[in-house]
Amino acid sequence: MSTNIIMHIDVNSAFLSWQATHEKQIGIERDIREVPSVIGGNEKSRHGIVLAKSVPAKKYKIQTGESLFEARQKCPNLLVVPPDYNIYTKASKKLREFLKTFTPDVEPFSIDECFIRFTDMSREKAIKMSHHIRTKIHEMFGYTVNIGISENKLLAKMAGDFEKPNKCHTCFPNEIKDKMWPLPVGDLFMVGRKTNQKLEKIGIHTIGDLANYDYNALSALLKSHGRLIYNYSWGKDNSEFKGEEQIKSVGNSSTLKFDVTDKETAHTILLSLIEVTAWRLREAKAYCTVVSIGIKYSDFSYLSRQRKLSFTTDCTNTIYENICNLFDNIWDGNPIRQLGVGVSDLDFSTSRQISIFEDNETKKNEDLDKTIDKIRYKYGDTSIIRGMFANTDFQPLLGGYPSDEYIGMSSNL
Repeated sequence: MSTNIIMHIDVNSAFLSWQATHEKQIGIERDIREVPSVIGGNEKSRHGIVLAKSVPAKKYKIQTGESLFEARQKCPNLLVVPPDYNIYTKASKKLREFLKTFTPDVEPFSIDECFIRFTDMSREKAIKMSHHIRTKIHEMFGYTVNIGISENKLLAKMAGDFEKPNKCHTCFPNEIKDKMWPLPVGDLFMVGRKTNQKLEKIGIHTIGDLANYDYNALSALLKSHGRLIYNYSWGKDNSEFKGEEQIKSVGNSSTLKFDVTDKETAHTILLSLIEVTAWRLREAKAYCTVVSIGIKYSDFSYLSRQRKLSFTTDCTNTIYENICNLFDNIWDGNPIRQLGVGVSDLDFSTSRQISIFEDNETKKNEDLDKTIDKIRYKYGDTSIIRGMFANTDFQPLLGGYPSDEYIGMSSNL
């Protein structure tokens, strides 16, 4: 019998795998997957947590999300590799482009996870296809993935998490009782640590316990979330397959190594954030008409503002000038812990109307941006940098996880 098939593709230890394959491509002989290693931020800064770990690192019980200080106490010889989000973003896009050679229906779920859909395909053919995709990804890109197969996104994601790495699993509706119900209830999608504790207190230890619990009692205890996870325990998921939506904004932010207390330093950091943001905007072949800024102070209070421009732009200098102006208008002088910038109200037109408000330098700056982009793409992100960053401790390109480029990054399917 043929039906719609959903597959969940999950890159195993994505940041570490992508970093390892990149190092191999540029001729670095080591393989960070074969030694105790982690991808993590600067141990001396506030970014010092484990983002991904190698299989040998797992043997030391190193956990994703724990501090690098804790990880190094468990393994003094631990190799810590700083993250390179540009590599990961490119790898993620390359993977999705490859998957589109099998089906046009590709829906990103996070930077290292996505769903694909096949219509009118038998289960037997789907299983055969999943092994073919998994093998081809390994051959072409040099890393492994897990693939979960089912008839809705929830069950496909649950199947993809059954056993790692480099596996294909099914979880069709008739397999739920055998494959999903024996699992700890904490393994169910959307059951977090606190919910797990509440469920354990009332005697729900497995997904099967949850499925056979009194629905009304669960609804009274956990309200709508209780009803949601109860339905999930039975494999019920009515979420639509959205496909790959066009991005609506591009943002970038960073928690700083130190509290910023002067305008000049803040402007320098904003420029390093905007360098990355404007580059991503141009990569998406889009122009923006809204720029925004967010400031998190050392007391964790947060302030943001945006500005509508009278013209569209993808020019780094233009975005920088407007965001600096916004910053100067709203900053009250208190110490800054985190800065964020964003561009939105995007225009994907192939041509752009020149505004009378633009000066003669605008076109020159746009051409210069595109030339710099080409150099960085060919020779590396920091192959060309602005002079103001030379011989300083400031990073010329600063930024974190580009979550707003990935539709469906929230916990909901």
